[in-house]
Amino acid sequence: MTDLPRTPSLRLDGKHALVTGASSGIGQACAVALAEAGAHVICAARGLNRLNETVTAMQARGWSAEAMALDIGDLDAMHEGLAGKRLDVVVNSAGLARHSPALETTPEDFDAVMGVNLRAAYFLSVAAAKAMAETGGSIIHISSQMGHVGGIDRAVYCASKHGLEGMIKSMAIEWGKAQIRVNSICPTFIRTPLTAQTFDNPERAAWVTEKIKLGRVGEVEDIMGAVLYLASEASSLVTGTSLLIDGGWTAD
Repeated sequence: MTDLPRTPSLRLDGKHALVTGASSGIGQACAVALAEAGAHVICAARGLNRLNETVTAMQARGWSAEAMALDIGDLDAMHEGLAGKRLDVVVNSAGLARHSPALETTPEDFDAVMGVNLRAAYFLSVAAAKAMAETGGSIIHISSQMGHVGGIDRAVYCASKHGLEGMIKSMAIEWGKAQIRVNSICPTFIRTPLTAQTFDNPERAAWVTEKIKLGRVGEVEDIMGAVLYLASEASSLVTGTSLLIDGGWTAD
């Protein structure tokens, strides 16, 4: 009788996950996807009000979740908060955007964006890798299509995301033997509170829609399958790469 291959499971039963930026938008969607697949999810964000609402709603569905007030830009607080935590999956969805023409960029805005999107992401990855050193695991960064192309008034944001993509490749090389996988998800414009300002500008909204070959902006649900794939054994040979969910933006 012919032996047939087994389809890898997308279930995460018994896994422990951390999702930063989990109080709304993409981070919230990622937390829901992991919890629905059976993981215990630590939902982290700077403020507890919306975060507690998210966790309460998740628990009402019968999913395992807890809230953690965490500013990943505060490295001491981040290390203290994660000390002793079991982590099989880490999804970093915390991010910051301050868009302006390059000639008008202030050092304060540059430092703020780099501090969250690159510096904090770097040291969160290090903390996650230490927690996964004995068992392996999956580190997933919510990056951006802007980590692969340029964009109007987005020199600083693009610089931070291009840097993030290079960081991911190097960490994947370094930690592969420990079975720690490091990848990114690179969405196009997703309808969230973070992108509301862009969609409120008719000129920018038209530019976005024109660039997306599928003719629509993204919704947070478009990210959920991708994060579940990268968190699960279905992607066990995937590391050091980016999954572009951009509706064809970067195809040309």
